[in-house]
Amino acid sequence: MKFIQTLKVAVIPVMAVLSLLSASNKVLADYLNNQGSGGDYRYELWSTDDNSRYYLKVWLYEASPNSNPRYTSRAFTSTREALIYFDCKYAGKNLPECPNVQ
Repeated sequence: MKFIQTLKVAVIPVMAVLSLLSASNKVLADYLNNQGSGGDYRYELWSTDDNSRYYLKVWLYEASPNSNPRYTSRAFTSTREALIYFDCKYAGKNLPECPNVQ
């Protein structure tokens, strides 16, 4: 009997914490903000649920909409930064901001 009580005291709090941790991970989501194209590529601009980070998914223009992206970018701190990156790296635009893109 004492073993069962000890087990309840030890296991229930651990299970509760694990449940909360897994629930908080499920709440996090990414959101599609924008779509566009340029040059031979098209993109989707995504953001984290708190809009603190943005990233691009890039496909060849002719690629199937259901295909995996050819490239997924690093995180950007603004939509402007992400779109300038796309314009410079993929759309072939010659913007003043482009020399910093590698």
